[in-house]
Amino acid sequence: MAVEKCIIVEGRSDMLKLAPIFAEDVQIVCTNGTISEDALIELIEPFEECKLYTFFDADKAGEKLRSLTKRIYSEAVHLLIPRTYMEVANAPSKVLAQRLREARFSVNKQYLV
Repeated sequence: MAVEKCIIVEGRSDMLKLAPIFAEDVQIVCTNGTISEDALIELIEPFEECKLYTFFDADKAGEKLRSLTKRIYSEAVHLLIPRTYMEVANAPSKVLAQRLREARFSVNKQYLV
């Protein structure tokens, strides 16, 4: 079965933090920081058939990526990290699991405790 959901994150640490939380197959795509419009299109092109999500940090770089993604992929769903944590990788797994669950991802129950 093909992966139906794709989540775009900024860095490898974000990807490693989120991966074990999912209880379903989700393609995690890493931008590796700031990225150009052309590079983003090229990065996401193989996953355009997937439902697209973003989960970027609550900082200037994250806002820039979110804005770029909104412009190119207006259908993408943007998940927001509480400003308390600023970075996806710094947020507690419980907080991330709750955000993902609210977005209708299947998450491993151990992260909701």
